[in-house]
Amino acid sequence: MNPVKALESHGQAVWLDFLARGFVAKGDLKKLIDTDAVKGVTSNPAIFEKAIGSSDEYDAPIAAALKSGDKSPADLFEHIAIEDIQSAADVLKPVFDATRGRDGFVSLEVSPYLANDTKGTIAEAERLWKSVKRPNLMIKVPATPEGLPAIEHLIGTGISVNITLLFAQMVYVEVAEAYLRGLEKFVAGGGDPAGIASVASFFVSRIDTQADKQLDDKIAQANDPAEKERLKALKGKVAIANAKLAYQEYLKLFAGPRWDKLTAKGAQPQRLLWASTGVKSKDYRDTMYVEELIGKDTVNTVPPATLDAFRDHGEVRDSLEENIDAAKKVLADFAKTGISLDEITSELVIDGVKLFADAADKLYGAVAHKRATSLGKAVGAQTLALGDVLKKTVEKSTEEWRGSAKIRRLWHKDASVWTGSDEASWLGWLNSAFAEKAKLADYSEFATWVKDQGFTDAVVLGMGGSSLGPEVLAVTFPHVSGFPKLHVLDSTDPAQVATMAKTVTIAKTLFIVSSKSGGTTEPNVMKNYFFGEVSKAVGADKAGAHFVAVTDPGSSLEKVAKEQKFARIFHGDPAIGGRYSVLSPFGLVPAAAAGLDLSKLLEHTVSMVRSCGPDVPPSENPGVQLGLAMGHAGVDGRDKVTILSSKKIADFGAWAEQLIAESTGKDGKGLIPIDGEELGAPSVYGDDRFFIDLRTDGETDKAHDDKLAALEKAGHPVTRITLPSIDHLGQEFFRFEIATAVAGAVLGINPFNQPDVEDAKIKTRELTSAFEKTGSLPPETPVVSSPEADLYTDDSNADLLKKAGADGDLASWLKAHFRRVTPGDYVALLAYVERDAAHIDTLQGMRMAVRDKKKVATCAEFGPRFLHSTGQAYKGGPDSGVFLQITADDAKDLAIPDYRASFGVIKAAQARGDFEVLTDRSRRALRVHLKGDLEAGLKALDKAITAALN
Repeated sequence: MNPVKALESHGQAVWLDFLARGFVAKGDLKKLIDTDAVKGVTSNPAIFEKAIGSSDEYDAPIAAALKSGDKSPADLFEHIAIEDIQSAADVLKPVFDATRGRDGFVSLEVSPYLANDTKGTIAEAERLWKSVKRPNLMIKVPATPEGLPAIEHLIGTGISVNITLLFAQMVYVEVAEAYLRGLEKFVAGGGDPAGIASVASFFVSRIDTQADKQLDDKIAQANDPAEKERLKALKGKVAIANAKLAYQEYLKLFAGPRWDKLTAKGAQPQRLLWASTGVKSKDYRDTMYVEELIGKDTVNTVPPATLDAFRDHGEVRDSLEENIDAAKKVLADFAKTGISLDEITSELVIDGVKLFADAADKLYGAVAHKRATSLGKAVGAQTLALGDVLKKTVEKSTEEWRGSAKIRRLWHKDASVWTGSDEASWLGWLNSAFAEKAKLADYSEFATWVKDQGFTDAVVLGMGGSSLGPEVLAVTFPHVSGFPKLHVLDSTDPAQVATMAKTVTIAKTLFIVSSKSGGTTEPNVMKNYFFGEVSKAVGADKAGAHFVAVTDPGSSLEKVAKEQKFARIFHGDPAIGGRYSVLSPFGLVPAAAAGLDLSKLLEHTVSMVRSCGPDVPPSENPGVQLGLAMGHAGVDGRDKVTILSSKKIADFGAWAEQLIAESTGKDGKGLIPIDGEELGAPSVYGDDRFFIDLRTDGETDKAHDDKLAALEKAGHPVTRITLPSIDHLGQEFFRFEIATAVAGAVLGINPFNQPDVEDAKIKTRELTSAFEKTGSLPPETPVVSSPEADLYTDDSNADLLKKAGADGDLASWLKAHFRRVTPGDYVALLAYVERDAAHIDTLQGMRMAVRDKKKVATCAEFGPRFLHSTGQAYKGGPDSGVFLQITADDAKDLAIPDYRASFGVIKAAQARGDFEVLTDRSRRALRVHLKGDLEAGLKALDKAITAALN
């Protein structure tokens, strides 16, 4: 008789430790049931990984699953795994029926990531049980300390369970007790236990592998030949002896009055299932772990190779209860060697969980790769050219992140990924895209109301994270007919405020006052000014209808909005910091007001969220890969993250600039984002650059591409990102958020606080408070004064500049200032003037002249907007910045209702507060205050900079 089939007559069922879609579909499983009396199937992550990752068998099913909508890799795997489990269960259903529910089972494992999570195991097991909807399903749960209560709970609710990763007899007893308690609870609740089955998967060969390894070490150390022989005699014996004695425990546990009560109700015993029965050593007979463990009421789950071997030459006998005394002696002799079987079995449980988790990582990586391939251009492509050294560093870090589960820990809000402080309180942005999708009806209603009101313009009044995200949307997307044109005001410069007031029709404009805390100076004074202007235009009683607020619950802005009868108040999530808030109401309320298709924007965005999710291993996770590259490049000195954005998405860099700088620039560390620098030849760059090139699909610029290729060839790391379209812009918001959080972990900082921004605010408040009391700002004395400009700095900077040649001439001070620039530094021009096209061009010309002459990175920023952005890194990041602050007389100031200070005074206080913090931090800083006509002053400054660089 077929030896495999013959096991049936000895009371042992054979289950197959293998599952694949084609194996079931082509009838191979049915054939084994018929020819070998195979009575069940077990699966695990390693089995699925081999089936999915090493062939194209699942490509079509994955593509088909995605046609009904995008899914995360975990959900995608679960979808196709459930299909496979259901198919196998249907093939085995006749066995299940014929054995009255004793056999015919298919096992599906809960995620190995939940091995130490009782509640998570229970929740997933119950969900899988309901999803598969097959009575002959067994849910696999590991025999960890956290798994035991889950086993008892699941049995108690009528779910059949396969307990896996059992190695120790003592733990087996605990597992059997959990089964018995579960049955008793189920019966006490009126349930029929006849429909519940369970097996305890007792692992075999892995024990011999570890025992033999330690025996070999003892043999090598032994000097006595007789001792060597005694030790050799134990090799290959420990696992079988351990299993035989576990079976003796089974015979005791499932006998006696307690069990009789349950069996009278129809309960089935929990059979021992021999797992890991493939022989690992060539020294042993390949059928050993089947032949030596044949006994009544047991199961042997075998891999295909072992099944084939036993069919070919297996020997069948009732072996399980043979030589029990000899088995006891083997374990006693093994204990005398000084090797602890308890330690081996404990370590094997830990190793088993890790091995299954490693297999799950590979599995989800394979599914993620196939998902990305199937989605094609639906998700923005990313390629990293890092050079050999950085590439190896990132690869090593990728494996470290995988092995320590950091991406899952990040998603689980584990602050130890960073510094262990308050990071967990600021991770609401991880799920904001999904949360906002649930609010689409509300956004749609708001958009309809905006359109019905006939507003021609909508103006966001905010700073930093409240303004830069909406600005990207306003600049990137075309005006939607029938909806107001979207603008952003993020300045206290009186000329810029006046320009906005002239640009829009006040009586037909919606103002979106945006402030998380509600206490930020700039949006409050801008609101006061425009509320006054609207009141003049439409009447004070109707002004509130032209305003909406976006703020955190309970803020001072919410109180004001209610008092002034704003049309709407939208609440932000207090767990989302400003610079991570673009995919929350702070970005989406302005987008809705402008008539943008939020459904499309968010649907595309969540595809990137899934691509960067906790179930996507670091090697396949685009956000993690970009973050590791940025972070390690920064550690290696390439800390100038140079962002190059194509025309269609040209404003994206301004948003990314804030995210990167404010998140990473602190504690003397950080990445300095460089936005808007025109691409040059390799000769104008030092070795401190990391380039990120973004464009939309179809945008071409050969000259730009040639320069970028030259930089890559010269050894600079280059990341290329291609958006399918501007509608996919939300994907990049999220990619960069994940990347920045990961880079922060690499740098060892908290990427969610901004301590140095707060310091600048404190200085500003001190100055404005002084103005409110006295009617003027505290006096200050220039180090040099001329009809065109005054120069300011602290005593330390002044002394150093004078020693470097600075005298009464502006150019000489600038020359001395720029002499302090060394390789690896950056130069930042910080201009507190109106941000318009002409001034942007002027600053751009200045910075490019500095870049090309000094061969360092340059920044061109406008105040006070940058205070809520790059200002954090300038003050708290690495001491590699050389700062030239530019202030000027205001041609015309603007009063602010309910404030003694004007816009000009507040701007001046912000500039001085900013500069004081820079000098307090011993930064290399010089301030130029231009007098009289601004345009003439800027031309004179440009000329002086040119002279200073020559």
